[in-house]
Amino acid sequence: MKYVGLYSQQRSNTTKSMLLLVLFPGIILLLTYAFYAAIAIFGSNGYTDWDWVNHEFLATLPWVAGVVAVWFVIAYFFNTAMIKMATGAHEVTRKENPRIYNIVENLCITAGMNMPKINVIDTPELNAFASGIDEKSYTVTVTTGLCDRLNDEELTGVIAHELTHIRNKDTRLLIVSIIFVGIMSTIMSIALRFIWHALLYGGNSNRRDKKENSGAGIIVVALVAIVLAAIGYFFTILTRFAISRKREYMADAGGAELCGNPLALASALRKISGMPAAAPAGRDDIAQLYIVHPVALTGGISGWFSKMFSTHPATEDRIAYLEQF
Repeated sequence: MKYVGLYSQQRSNTTKSMLLLVLFPGIILLLTYAFYAAIAIFGSNGYTDWDWVNHEFLATLPWVAGVVAVWFVIAYFFNTAMIKMATGAHEVTRKENPRIYNIVENLCITAGMNMPKINVIDTPELNAFASGIDEKSYTVTVTTGLCDRLNDEELTGVIAHELTHIRNKDTRLLIVSIIFVGIMSTIMSIALRFIWHALLYGGNSNRRDKKENSGAGIIVVALVAIVLAAIGYFFTILTRFAISRKREYMADAGGAELCGNPLALASALRKISGMPAAAPAGRDDIAQLYIVHPVALTGGISGWFSKMFSTHPATEDRIAYLEQF
């Protein structure tokens, strides 16, 4: 793997975050315009009223932009609370858990960085992740199972890995990606409900002929909406490719350097891969924050497909890389 320095990685992640911030609103607006254009094309009898398309798009533009902006701002600034709620994590102090607190504090002193918040998830499963977008929200989260099963050297390696994610600004890029995919998932969910409602109630009425035409029109609009939402969701899934799998190798390397014991981190990864935490309530977006992605461990065709789109490299490859130090 080509060596990339700390500041180069930070600049790369900052640039990718800014690109996502610019491109995503563009995708939303493009899909909105395509929605009205599709209605005009499929609803016309050989003539498409582009003036109507432009008028409707401009009339809708402030609402679409406003809703997406408000949604993004809320998710951006309250992502820490949302992740805590989704995972059931709770913050701990030095008095409550001196072992974890002292390990984090010592590593932060070594790295010359500020202390992040420390959260714990009460579960026997093994995993950990870092999250946050700035000094106020940076957080390292570990499971109680991880603390119980790993010795101090292994736990130090895992926490050093997560602190490296924070230093590299990987967490900021991941949070932006999670927000965008979440927005598109909700839009697609709304489109699915719309088409389901149209199929159930679109054609029921006493005035059968008139209402059947109206119901058919609603179904056409719903189909257009769901196709465009699916296309939009596909593009947001592609944002995962902006999150290079190399970031995990770099966090492994940075964590091994920070803790001074690459074999301890390799041993921890081996234990975690045998008993990882499942995504909370099926939340794969949050699971991609974990040091070992649970979905990547499934077998068969679904496992192969998950690995192809996974934001994590294979754990066995990461272990082999660490054992070369």
